[in-house]
Formats: sequence, C-alpha cells, structure tokens
Amino acid sequence: AKRVIKTIQWTTGNNFTVEKGRQQIEELISTWDIHESWLHHSEFLEEEELKDSKRYHYRACWGIPTRRKPIPRATASVYFLIVISKLKPDTSPVEVFFRLESSRLIRRPEEFQFREKWLQDIIENKIILIERL
Repeated sequence: AKRVIKTIQWTTGNNFTVEKGRQQIEELISTWDIHESWLHHSEFLEEEELKDSKRYHYRACWGIPTRRKPIPRATASVYFLIVISKLKPDTSPVEVFFRLESSRLIRRPEEFQFREKWLQDIIENKIILIERL
C-alpha cells in the first residue's frame, strides 16, 4: 500500500522571510506521522548568498524527554534548506530540502514520507557510541 505524502503549500520568494520559513518548516513537521512523545525545537542557522540563489539553513532538534530523564541522553537533528532561485520569477514557490544529521542524502518533502524510525536510529546509534566511550 502506497502512503500518501502530505505536503504543504510553500510560500513564494517575494513573500519569504526567515521567520516565515521557520513557520513553514513547523507546518511541514506537523504533517509527519511522529509519536507525540517526540519533542523538537526548530531554529534558523544561517543565510547563504550564491550567484543563482539565496539559501536559508534551519535545524529541527528532536528528543524524547521522560519524567525520569527530562534531558534526553541523545538528540537527532533534521536539517532543512530553503532555496530562493534568482533565475525564476520571485512569485515562484521556494524549494525545500531536508537531510538527517547522519546522512548526506538530501530529500524533498514532497517525494519522501518522513519516518520516525530515522530519528530512532540516529539516537540509538549515538547511545551505543556513548556507551562504548
């Protein structure tokens, strides 16, 4: 059974602001099928000026705090990139990409269904590493 990928309507280049980008990333995250025990915060990291585009970098940091351990032993980050093309009309929607902290694979939200397991794997691998040290 093929899952339907939920997506959002991205803002256009001429309506984009750093805060609007963060809000839209939060809107995208809200479409992901992730258990409510996962908490995250998102933040703007930097703006990058290229010849043909402006790029805005964000991060969402995830963890599962519990009553016993309100500060999680490990967290998992998802990095987002919002690209505004200087070659397309400024009324074109921004392009959005994401990648997991442990991966170089860059994904488009409209092409991949985000999986909670990706976050679990990052955290499990970090905990294994911490225990080995």
